[in-house]
Amino acid sequence: MKESLNRSWICLLEVLLQLTRRLFLWTRREKMAPPAAAAPSTTTMVCARQGRLRQRYEGCYRLVSGCIPYMLKEEDGGESSCQDVLGRLQVLMISTPKRGDLIFPKGGWEDDESVDEAACREAFEEAGVKGIVSATPLGEWIFKSKSKQNSCGLQGACKGFMFGLQVTELLEIWPEQVTHGRRWVPVEEAYSLCRYDWMREALDKLKEQLLFESNFRPLPSPGLVDSSSLYMVMPAVAEGAVALC
Repeated sequence: MKESLNRSWICLLEVLLQLTRRLFLWTRREKMAPPAAAAPSTTTMVCARQGRLRQRYEGCYRLVSGCIPYMLKEEDGGESSCQDVLGRLQVLMISTPKRGDLIFPKGGWEDDESVDEAACREAFEEAGVKGIVSATPLGEWIFKSKSKQNSCGLQGACKGFMFGLQVTELLEIWPEQVTHGRRWVPVEEAYSLCRYDWMREALDKLKEQLLFESNFRPLPSPGLVDSSSLYMVMPAVAEGAVALC
């Protein structure tokens, strides 16, 4: 009887030793295993395109595409006349580093996109807006890049295509918000803020498109701007950049 009990204790001890050994080996493997890869973030910041490797040219002209982002303020009710449409028309202008004037978003038209796609991309990168681009451009203009304004000949010459862009989405974060502030202004005020004649001509074309091609029908406002303020400027501004508010 005594020998039987001793054998039972010995068997039990052997089982416990085996379990302890297996637990030790499992713990060691867990410690030595590489950490699991972190799940990819669902929030991805799209960077603005840089450089001119894909830039389009036409002869000596660098091809540029841009847009005038716009919206219509909500109306109080009743039928709208052409004057009502123009009175409610707001355009979005952006600031640029080291300059006090405002411009419309624009930039190089690249060889992997259509001209209207380039205009939409520039609106997203520089102004943080998305929307519905007009089917036809407002026109095309010849001008010089800001760094070549005082140069002789055709150095720095650009051919620019401008579109109307009805804003449907205003982003809180966009690729170039550090260097570009943004500001909603009534269309008539925008004329006085434009630095060049071609910008004022583009505004004229935008009004013509809205009034005549839309047959005076007011487009629905996306409700992006509080009626108490027409200004929207992000606070993050790089040293030397101009943010108007």
